[in-house]
Amino acid sequence: MNVWKPIAIVATAGLVAVVGAQTAYANKPAEPEPAKLSGPCWDQPQMAAAKANLEAAYSHLLHSEHNKGGWRDAAIAATQTAIARTNEGCRVANH
Repeated sequence: MNVWKPIAIVATAGLVAVVGAQTAYANKPAEPEPAKLSGPCWDQPQMAAAKANLEAAYSHLLHSEHNKGGWRDAAIAATQTAIARTNEGCRVANH
C-alpha cells in the first residue's frame, strides 16, 4: 500500500472537520438584543412578557375556527379582561 494514501485520507478528513466546524460556527445566530419595553409595563419584564403572551393568545383566539358552543367568545372576553388587568397592574406599580 502506498504511504501517501493514508496521509491524503487523514489530511482530507481534517480539512473537512475544520471547514465544517467553521461553517457551523459562522451560521450560529447572534445573541438577540434585549427588547426595549414600552407601554405601562416598561420597567417590569415579567409583566411585559405575560402581556405579550396574552396578546398572542388573543390573536390566536380571533383567528380560530368556529365558536365552539360560545367558549371561544368567552375566552376572547376573558383574555381582553386579562390584558386590561395586566395593564392596570403595571400602571399601579409604576406610581
